[in-house]
Amino acid sequence: QSFLHVLDTRFSDIELREEEGIPTEEFLESCYAIVPVLDKLGPTVFAPVKMDFVGNIKKINQKFITNKEEFDTLQKIVLHEVNAGVAQVRNSATEALLWLKRGLKFLKGFLTEVKNGEKNIQTAL
Repeated sequence: QSFLHVLDTRFSDIELREEEGIPTEEFLESCYAIVPVLDKLGPTVFAPVKMDFVGNIKKINQKFITNKEEFDTLQKIVLHEVNAGVAQVRNSATEALLWLKRGLKFLKGFLTEVKNGEKNIQTAL
């Protein structure tokens, strides 16, 4: 087992709400759980990734805490911002979610390379 096996909050544990989508709070908890993993991978090499990752989590959380009941799923946040005409505004929760998704995809790709035996961190990146 690795340090990844002891994560308390996992994306795979999130139960999608039928017709409503991904619960915001559980998603944010899973994202926050990854932050220490970035430190373990390399606090210097992953510092920019961590800073971007945490910044995007905070932007989504800031939107969520303005009305936890209304914004209880990521889809509701995005639809609200689309309808308000602010989804494409810099620092919107929607933009943050897009960049967070890209960061998660990057991290998954990196970890897949390492899992497949790549020992050179630059090559894996």
